[in-house]
Amino acid sequence: MHASRHLGTERHRILIIGGGTAGISVAARLAQAGQKDVALLEPSTHHYYQPLWTLVGAGQARIEDTRRDEARYIPKGVTWLQDWAEEVDPVARVVGTRGGKRIGYDFLVVAPGIQLDWDKVKGLREALEQRPNVSSNYDVRYAPKTWEMLRGFQGGTALFTHPATPVKCAGAPQKAMYLAADHFRKRGLSDKSHVVFASAGKVLFAVKEFAAVLEQVVKRYGIDTRFQHDLTEVRGESNEAVFRRTKEDGSSEETVLPYDLLHVCPPQSAPDFIKRSPLAWQDGGTKGWVKARKHTLQHPDHPEVFALGDASDLPTSRTGAAIRKQAPVLVENLLAVMAGREPTATYDGYASCPLTTGYGKLLLAEFDYDGKPTPSIPFIDTLRERRDMWLLKKYGLPRLYWDLMLRGRA
Repeated sequence: MHASRHLGTERHRILIIGGGTAGISVAARLAQAGQKDVALLEPSTHHYYQPLWTLVGAGQARIEDTRRDEARYIPKGVTWLQDWAEEVDPVARVVGTRGGKRIGYDFLVVAPGIQLDWDKVKGLREALEQRPNVSSNYDVRYAPKTWEMLRGFQGGTALFTHPATPVKCAGAPQKAMYLAADHFRKRGLSDKSHVVFASAGKVLFAVKEFAAVLEQVVKRYGIDTRFQHDLTEVRGESNEAVFRRTKEDGSSEETVLPYDLLHVCPPQSAPDFIKRSPLAWQDGGTKGWVKARKHTLQHPDHPEVFALGDASDLPTSRTGAAIRKQAPVLVENLLAVMAGREPTATYDGYASCPLTTGYGKLLLAEFDYDGKPTPSIPFIDTLRERRDMWLLKKYGLPRLYWDLMLRGRA
């Protein structure tokens, strides 16, 4: 261990900010490559496999099955600094923590994940905490509540929202809705229920081949889609959701939708310390996200800094599947730069979004930077809903995640 300790400063050859999917995958690969003096900055004692929260919200998985101890996944030989990053100074090559530490680095990997901005929607937090008919699969506390809410539903308007910001797993708000609609159908409530999808977006899904399949799913369930509706307030007392609706001419108006059941996907952004840092864009459409070259993942202004995952400005979906392809590229390029070479490994923007379209049905959407479908499983038609893909999501992908991906082997 070469960390020099003076004035509360320690130094590491490689520092990774974030011990989520991205940070752990990178740490595991660096450990395998024989890198010594790698430190991981991560405050949480638990690590969650979040994709399964969709199934928790549909009564198909238990929340405790999605949780493991973080300590089990810190690779051997990697120093775990259990603290929050608060500031990054890429000129001095120092990260300041909430606990008052100053950690120096030679090379930095930025993977703090995404921040859920619950408070950007007025009244949302109160409604989640106090109302039995408002929930969100985006929080470990509320995914089980979603299932209770679906079971208690007797009919009326079931409203599902999608915000104007980028979000992790852009399909998740829809997945919750399709499973709910299927659950209502199974219980004979289809005629009594009105399922509404109010999304700030303009389309159902950005890749047209998959959007075409999802449009059929929407039709099958009789879902009422309202695009360019951005949720601004939840009035829990009166069961009303307030939206800013963008009209054809670009002007906007306030519109109120009543609901009997409400599932919210909160607005999301890069963590605050990232937004303030010189590593992030300070203007334009990518404001607040960490800069990273889209093929090599190297920071354009600071060559010793690399970024991946949900806080980066990479123009692809923020999913674990994307990170699975980003991590090996980042590690190969980081090792090249450490050895004084140019980074040559490239990431093509691959991401995948396994869209549950009903119980036992899943559409596996895989695509690259150009929005081209990029199926990874040979000999099967992934442009349709499949039962085998549902089983893959429920049983296969969690095992791939815990046993292979987080161990740097997939």
